[in-house]
Amino acid sequence: MVSGRLKLYLNPEGVSYALFYNSFYSHKIMRAVIQKVTQAKVDVLSENSCETCGEINNGFMILLGVTHTDTEADAKYIADKTANLRIFEDENGKLNLSLKDVGGSILLVSQFTLYADARSGRRPSFSNAAPAEQADKLYQYTAQLLREHGLTVETGRFQTHMQVSLCNDGPVTLLLDSQKTF
Repeated sequence: MVSGRLKLYLNPEGVSYALFYNSFYSHKIMRAVIQKVTQAKVDVLSENSCETCGEINNGFMILLGVTHTDTEADAKYIADKTANLRIFEDENGKLNLSLKDVGGSILLVSQFTLYADARSGRRPSFSNAAPAEQADKLYQYTAQLLREHGLTVETGRFQTHMQVSLCNDGPVTLLLDSQKTF
């Protein structure tokens, strides 16, 4: 038996919804998958074309997921933590330098599928992903905050079909969230 509690929320459109929380797996927080890369790019695909809309060398490729309860405080946490993560090697080979220290760049891509729930059935549910308007606002705000840290930030294009390619360096891949759940 799983115990938990029901929380009621009001989203920006004024529609109320309820989320079931328990201490094991149902925390609702902003999520980021951060990959240290030597290069990364994102292409937007349409029926007849493929357009590169973001490309970086040496830095972070970040997939960002936003849920219903995320706020600007969650975006600020993710941006501050990302800008100061020390996962680049210093002169002694230790992971001791941040993205800011090495002058790296960020490729930030919105990824609602980070909130997929595939525990039941064969098709994942995306009901934990934030509505598009809310997610885009927090995605753009996160990019702005990263730029305010003095970082170069390239982005994907929200609500489009994209192809992401990258060369993971290390490999170093981190899961980051705005509250402690991992």
